[in-house]
Amino acid sequence: MNRSTSTNKDGKVASNGQTFSQNGKRSGGKLQERGEKKVELGKKVTLLRGISIIVGTIIGAGLFISPKGILKHSGSIGMSLIIWIACGVLSLFGALSYAELGTCIKKSGGHYTYIMEAFGPQMAFFRLWIDLIAIRPAAMAVISLAFGEYILEPLFMPCSIPPMAVKLATAIGFTSVIYLNSMSVTWTARIQIILTISKLVAIATIIVPGMYQLFKGETKNFENAFELTNVQLSGMPLAFYSGMYAYAGWFYLNFVMEEVDNPEKTLPLAICISMAIVTSCYVLTNVAYYTVMTAEELMASEAVAVTFAERLLGNFSFAVPVFVALSCFGSMNGCLFALSRSFYVASREGQLPEVLSMIHIRRHTPLPAVLILYPVTMLQLFVGDIYSLLNFMSFLRWLFIGVVVLGLIYLRYTKPDLPRPFKVPLFIPLVFCFTCFCMVFLSLYSDPFNTGIGFAMSLTGIPAYYIFIYFSRPKWLQRALDSFNRTLQIILEVVPADQ
Repeated sequence: MNRSTSTNKDGKVASNGQTFSQNGKRSGGKLQERGEKKVELGKKVTLLRGISIIVGTIIGAGLFISPKGILKHSGSIGMSLIIWIACGVLSLFGALSYAELGTCIKKSGGHYTYIMEAFGPQMAFFRLWIDLIAIRPAAMAVISLAFGEYILEPLFMPCSIPPMAVKLATAIGFTSVIYLNSMSVTWTARIQIILTISKLVAIATIIVPGMYQLFKGETKNFENAFELTNVQLSGMPLAFYSGMYAYAGWFYLNFVMEEVDNPEKTLPLAICISMAIVTSCYVLTNVAYYTVMTAEELMASEAVAVTFAERLLGNFSFAVPVFVALSCFGSMNGCLFALSRSFYVASREGQLPEVLSMIHIRRHTPLPAVLILYPVTMLQLFVGDIYSLLNFMSFLRWLFIGVVVLGLIYLRYTKPDLPRPFKVPLFIPLVFCFTCFCMVFLSLYSDPFNTGIGFAMSLTGIPAYYIFIYFSRPKWLQRALDSFNRTLQIILEVVPADQ
């Protein structure tokens, strides 16, 4: 995955066929002059767009999938609501920790970049490898499948939807997201705002009628809400996993830091506003569910939001699946927008093929980095048990997020002079790290088989690092890879970003 490089006297690393002037900028060759406009990713993410990325990515399939998982493993309605609130506070702690990292390390890439800065390239590659082979394609496939199911729901009511129809609708939806992110950063951000508004409308159609029922006195399902007979400590990590899956996405604005306008103010403010909105929506939505469904009925429902709408909204219930589908589409869009920047940065660091760090000459989008997830995700849409794969890898996701925040604490002591425009109290990253590691280690006790398989899959990153990064390649293989990069560069019309 690495490319052959040379180092100039200023310490700048140059790729094949590129030279540097004394100030570190590319000089010479056909990549120097392309007119007055630079080929680069501009700072187009404002506060409103930042909020839409975070809220629009977090609120997706999780709100409509996780209630069953949290209720099942928490054992009671009251405990499930406490876990929803606790996961919101924990996510806020993690997000504030990432806000400090993002304002002192102003690079895109999120988890990958921060692990690279704190613990070096080997650990960063392991995180990148796990993301690339399993976590990200599987997560995108799950969100996309939820979109396919809900978008077809009004057409097939009350019959079941053919599985192949769901997969075809899913493939069309995911392809459209790929196309959108390939064409324009500005339009991607604008559509994300529209989709975020639509999903907040969808949540309002659940919360408002639910609160009306609550004020009417529909509280029978909350009686004995904190009955502890079914609560088991071993189930709590899995309940937290379901909750944290629903909140996952608070870190995605850090993936596009180089495109954020005024990041010192925008990032912390966007995170605080977004987490307040999301936590309020999640807790109130679950309270609304319990005004019309018992715990047993919620567990038996295949689509919680649709069941709620059928019981309370009558003929208007057909609109809820459409809103949910738009919510999932917004999550797909936000995830892809952020994740492509992670692969873009990894390529820039020399840990992925060089072409992934190139920009389209006219659209100024990281086209190759956008496309990299497409084939693997499409494959997983049609083969394999995606939900099991997510179970395998969920503990690794939170392990590495805990490692990132541990890196924040580590950098406080190893680089105390690093500028920190936004600095959180030390207890916030400490509590977040402790909770993440507790969830990880307790999950080894709660679900040793799935976590063991996930751990075994992660170990494949060790030989991958030595094969693709550490050892030098034969010259004939390096020439073949360089030729492949140049061919893709011509086909995709991409060039290295101006420095």
